[in-house]
Amino acid sequence: MSTPRFSIGIDLGTTHSALAYTDMQASDGEKTSHGVLEIAQLTAPGAVEAQPLLPSFLYLPHSDELAPADLNLPWNSDPQFVVGELARSRGATTPIRLVSSAKSWLCHPAVDRRAPILPTDAPPEIPRVSPLEASVRYLTHLRDAWNFAHPDAPFNQQDVTVTIPASFDPAARELTAEAARAAGFDSLTLLEEPQSALYSWIQASQGRWRKEVRPGDTILVVDVGGGTSDFSLIAVVEREGNLELHRVAVGEHILLGGDNMDLTLAHVVARKLAQQGTQLDPWQMRALTYSSRAAKEALLSDSDAQTVPIVVPSRGSKLIGGSIRTELTRDEVTAVILEGFFPQVEVSARPASRTRVALTQLGLPFAHDPAITRHLAGFLGRQVTALAELEGFAGHANPNATFLHPTAVLFNGGVFKSEILAARTLAAINGWLTAENARPARMLSGADLDLAVARGAAYYGYVRRGQGVRIRGGIARAFYVAVESAMPAIPGMEPPVQALCVAPFGMEEGSETELQTQEFGLVVGEPVHFRFFGSSTRRQDQIGTMLNYWQPDELQELNEIHATLPTEGRQPGEVVHVRLHAKVTEAGTLELSAVPRNGSERWKVEFDVRGQSEP
Repeated sequence: MSTPRFSIGIDLGTTHSALAYTDMQASDGEKTSHGVLEIAQLTAPGAVEAQPLLPSFLYLPHSDELAPADLNLPWNSDPQFVVGELARSRGATTPIRLVSSAKSWLCHPAVDRRAPILPTDAPPEIPRVSPLEASVRYLTHLRDAWNFAHPDAPFNQQDVTVTIPASFDPAARELTAEAARAAGFDSLTLLEEPQSALYSWIQASQGRWRKEVRPGDTILVVDVGGGTSDFSLIAVVEREGNLELHRVAVGEHILLGGDNMDLTLAHVVARKLAQQGTQLDPWQMRALTYSSRAAKEALLSDSDAQTVPIVVPSRGSKLIGGSIRTELTRDEVTAVILEGFFPQVEVSARPASRTRVALTQLGLPFAHDPAITRHLAGFLGRQVTALAELEGFAGHANPNATFLHPTAVLFNGGVFKSEILAARTLAAINGWLTAENARPARMLSGADLDLAVARGAAYYGYVRRGQGVRIRGGIARAFYVAVESAMPAIPGMEPPVQALCVAPFGMEEGSETELQTQEFGLVVGEPVHFRFFGSSTRRQDQIGTMLNYWQPDELQELNEIHATLPTEGRQPGEVVHVRLHAKVTEAGTLELSAVPRNGSERWKVEFDVRGQSEP
């Protein structure tokens, strides 16, 4: 392939997706030539418009619902589905045909993400798609929109970076990469979204970022989008006279964001209507949720609007105009969102949990506690020692600190387009810092909250070719595989399990490690299962570190993999002596291989998500 001209960055978002690019031939150092693709999409039946954002919605119309010409795109005259703005608006009135939050389903370990399960509440006569297939369709649309707008620079000849939440586990990362490959992405790299947001801030500064941060700074990136909340910490280090950025911690994957706020406001409106004698059915509640989103964005913006009308479609014929009308006020929205999602809490606060009902509907594993400030306090508390061994920070931390003290905050995600919510979050952080006699954190300004992730990903592709400023850090967690201890059978007791570190925290993309001295027995030819763990706090463990015990909050168990490894000429059930080999690919995914002491075979165990592996 010829040298790519463009570095393309794609934000595959929960509620919106975007594509940005950097012209690498027209860029020089930190001065870049860049832009955002206006994405051609259907906005009404038969109407194609180009917009900077592609709503991450997929609509599955009935065969007689729309005329064939109504779905035509410049590059496809016979599509069977709708992606983008028309999908979102059409789905607001017929939600049982709407696929949404595919990205959140893509990282849900309790379901088969290759199975056709979406929409989850669709009746049997409506076709369903898998979270993987929905993601493929969004990415394919972005690819085709690029080729339509840039016929002289084919997509498959460019450098492409797709962003993912920093908290995605190896299985979700691999699935995202698989979706991109299925969409025809020949050259692919994965990048964490909070890092991408910071890259965008650096790019936009045109080199001035060095005047806004200094050695010893710790930047907290708070990213709250439509469906998720993501936290990352990035330290500023001086080395040989140059400033370097090091990602030192990431938070857990929290399914909590703007969608939760929209649903909360919908219930506020529903209660108002119930007091007036009007009860809404589930179909109307889905439609009301979409109306509440628009009202929230209008009332939390800088506009002077104090009320926004809400219209709920009616299924009856008794109501004038065939719809139900009410309103949301600025005071209602502010009180519900601030107190429900951004309460002022102590830094010792932690997310609340509740006992779950034994039987539950198929759905996403949403956060039990809606308070983003409590989740943030928990994250900073867990990372109190994250800087203890970093050059330039060791020995400088307050020994009495109960949480890691950020010195700067970068907000990202559509939720923070409201200055009210950004100010509230910063006030909470600074309240915690003041309580421990630390200086208040400052807000890094200038972020493009809708497009920062896509812009930063495009800049990152440029950086990977030796230009601009790179954030160091490697993988955001240490990864471990379970090793069963050899012991005599004891009634009622399973053999104890140890956790072997196969990929240490910070392992760089494109690097490989091998356990040179330790050997293990690998069972081939019969069903086995692999257990994996991850840790965002154990930074000292190296390749080969064996843990006999750990605290519950130190290691989190990941997807279990069931597999039958091929015998490669051996007997079923034979135990082969192997060494383990780990690789972090350039794309950002993790591969674990078992190499026998004698022989040329190699068993590769991927972080697969179907309940089986493909050696």
